[in-house]
Amino acid sequence: MKKLLLLIGTALLCNLAALAQSNNRRAAIDAAADKIETKTIAWRRDFHEHPELGNREFRTSKIIADHLRSLGIEVKEGVGKTGVVGILKGGLPGPVIGLRADMDALPITERTPVPFASKVKSSYNGQEVGVMHACGHDSHVAIMMSVAEILAGMRKDLRGTVKFIFQPAEEGPPAGEEGGAALMIKEGVLENPKVDVVFGLHINSATESGKIKYRSEGAMAASDWFTIKVHGKGSHGSQPWGGIDPIVVSSQIVEGLQTIISRQTELTKDAAVISVCVIQGGVRSNIIPEEVEMTGTIRTLDTAMQREIHDRMRRTVTKIAESAGATADINIENKTLITYNDPALVKKTLPSLQRTAGEANVSWMDAMTGSEDFSFFGSHVPSFFFFLGGMKPGQDPKTAFPHHTADFYIDESGFKLGVKAFCNLVFDYGEAQQKHS
Repeated sequence: MKKLLLLIGTALLCNLAALAQSNNRRAAIDAAADKIETKTIAWRRDFHEHPELGNREFRTSKIIADHLRSLGIEVKEGVGKTGVVGILKGGLPGPVIGLRADMDALPITERTPVPFASKVKSSYNGQEVGVMHACGHDSHVAIMMSVAEILAGMRKDLRGTVKFIFQPAEEGPPAGEEGGAALMIKEGVLENPKVDVVFGLHINSATESGKIKYRSEGAMAASDWFTIKVHGKGSHGSQPWGGIDPIVVSSQIVEGLQTIISRQTELTKDAAVISVCVIQGGVRSNIIPEEVEMTGTIRTLDTAMQREIHDRMRRTVTKIAESAGATADINIENKTLITYNDPALVKKTLPSLQRTAGEANVSWMDAMTGSEDFSFFGSHVPSFFFFLGGMKPGQDPKTAFPHHTADFYIDESGFKLGVKAFCNLVFDYGEAQQKHS
């Protein structure tokens, strides 16, 4: 009995010591995040004022690489065109944890009334465009640079290795180029050392700062892009019977595509979207053209539904064209996979997020029809992608400007929680793996 009591007492003391150590570490991370917040915001504003399009993030990647080297972190540059990878080895044995931040901006002319608004111009697919961080990738980079600085200062207590993945071209590479997560994986970003898990976050303009949203399994949709070419027969606009009008056929195809969603897809299983976003045809108001081209996107959250929608689209496009005496070609290109959060990993690490933000500030979210090429990491290793609040507390989400718009705005007070979340995930996951090894 005495031996049993001794064992119980020893175990209790060990648990109390571990709890105290964990609390002390969290306090240290909180203090470090508070201290670095001003620098985090300054980095973000600098990147926001100097945005770069996908596969062209030369200035951004240099600043990142220089910073990581200054912390004594091993650096690899030029991974996936302009990607930067930092490898931080902890003082204790443990897993290899990947943290990912995307770096690229969008071809949008900014309208936000902030002193660090972008005035950058560039060329995108042959067009002169404004360039803007209209999705929050500038904040992702600033957050992870801060995480790298904090973890480098705590490396002797760190279990395992952290691989910082600064990724280009999340929004897609320029036409004719490879890029993004898929190219980084192809070039070995998950190897040497082999990554065990990957965590990622995304700032959200309609979620209050200080809050985190998450979802297990399918969190964001697969994204497919399609091109449809309708071939008709030209004629004078006053004599449409003399030709086969591809514009009218195209309008019928657009309506037909929408019935695939509204009448042929079982939407109680999962959401799905087909959007035609570009229609090009004709050069003059009295000339019926010979050809019309349409491009758009498909969003699905279920792979079987994805395949079925593709089949129905091919049938709908070709048969509607044939019914008018025209012909049509459709090409469907996969851009991203379903962003899948590994359920076991979510279950294991959710308590870390809850302790960091406060349980009341971490909530389940509905699946999103937006897409993320973080999904490619999840197809290779267990991954967890969550959303960080970037809206001013108390604001009505309906009044928040959406991502990918010229007025997109992020409240900077939410960055500190992102820094804490990543730091605590790294330590907590390493400790959890040690207990089960």
